[in-house]
Amino acid sequence: MTPSPRVELTPAAADLLRRLRAAHGPLMFHQSGGCCDGSAPMCYPQGEFRTGQSDVLLEDLHVEGVAEDISFWISKSQYELWSHTRLVVDVVEGRGSGFSLEAPEGVRFLIRSQLIGD
Repeated sequence: MTPSPRVELTPAAADLLRRLRAAHGPLMFHQSGGCCDGSAPMCYPQGEFRTGQSDVLLEDLHVEGVAEDISFWISKSQYELWSHTRLVVDVVEGRGSGFSLEAPEGVRFLIRSQLIGD
């Protein structure tokens, strides 16, 4: 049995990621721990956000039409708090953080969570 993904994308998020990939090259996410923009998933060019021992690679996301997977990282402290959930990355109107690539588009990524079983 294949385990359920820990992170999923809505169709709107996948569409935005295809556009961002075309404009910025390979991408990555880091789940913010509350600084700057609440607990929003932040999208960066791959490698621009430095991950380290205090981060967990939660999922490599495959987006149809994007050559490489998009890594989704989360800090260990956030991972411990959210370990019982599946994160669903969505897009809503409104300006998010100036650090995330989607900010100039007038939209922002948002996490919706679903409880998962053992």
